[in-house]
Amino acid sequence: MLGKTAHGLYWLYRYLERAENTARLIATGQRIALTRSGSDSTDEWRSVMQTVGVLAGFREHHDEITKDAAIDWMLRDPNNPSSVRAAIATARHNARLVRTAVTTEVWEAMNGCHMAVDKTLARKVNERDLPGVLGMIRQRTALVRGTTNGTMLRNDNYDFARIGTFLERADNTARILDMKYYVLLPSVMAVGSRLDNVQWETILRSVSGLGGYRVAHGTDVRPLNIAHFLILDGRMPRSLKFCASKLRDNLGYIAAGYDADNPSLQMAENLLAMFTHQDIEPVFEQGLHEYIQGVLLSLGQLGQQIEIDYRFYD
Repeated sequence: MLGKTAHGLYWLYRYLERAENTARLIATGQRIALTRSGSDSTDEWRSVMQTVGVLAGFREHHDEITKDAAIDWMLRDPNNPSSVRAAIATARHNARLVRTAVTTEVWEAMNGCHMAVDKTLARKVNERDLPGVLGMIRQRTALVRGTTNGTMLRNDNYDFARIGTFLERADNTARILDMKYYVLLPSVMAVGSRLDNVQWETILRSVSGLGGYRVAHGTDVRPLNIAHFLILDGRMPRSLKFCASKLRDNLGYIAAGYDADNPSLQMAENLLAMFTHQDIEPVFEQGLHEYIQGVLLSLGQLGQQIEIDYRFYD
């Protein structure tokens, strides 16, 4: 496979996942803001933008943080290259570059996703319509993934699509956990309080994990159980362990197909080992923030090594 094709597929699915994750985080910010006393939601939206990685850019163009400005920045502001609208446009651009590497159904789903999102986000979204718009974004991106899983041959094209998806998804799950535990709590005194539990449940909802959590743990919402579910439970499709296992598997398929044991495969093995034979208590004793920062560093290094190993820019 040409490095340019691998690059296009990898980033097509990274940007697709990124757009959906941003939409999920906007919904999370809204829910968490409702758990706070008072009307000032500045801290929540600062936290969400910090999690998405767009806070610095926002501050370059805005003097103060408001809910409406933050949501518009993350959804559609033309000055934000990481907005949902921009991410979907970039995903579609990459799909066009690798048009022969994806099926007709995938191309049509991606093109339809781009047209629907671009039309909807051409103007500012009012608060009344926001839940429907965020739901549409999630549904459209899910349709692209669904056609990918249902129509693409299981070869290296599919493997790079999966690698892009799960690297971005793991990064997002880690950032959501970090946002909750170290940024959103108003004080140390709130740990273990009803507010703390409500916010943890909101985090579950943001990754569509509440139903699965209840199957695994019942209705008892405990931070340790939720963290275990989102970090160490290999059955949860957005958990760090699940994502790491898929990264290891798909990098392994590519390495076997080309008879090449590249460094990125070993790095994926090491990443998966972080979530295997591990209990959640030592993670909290070490510090969840410090643990998640280590995960994010490992994910970033893995992404860089994949680009090197498969010569994305050749």
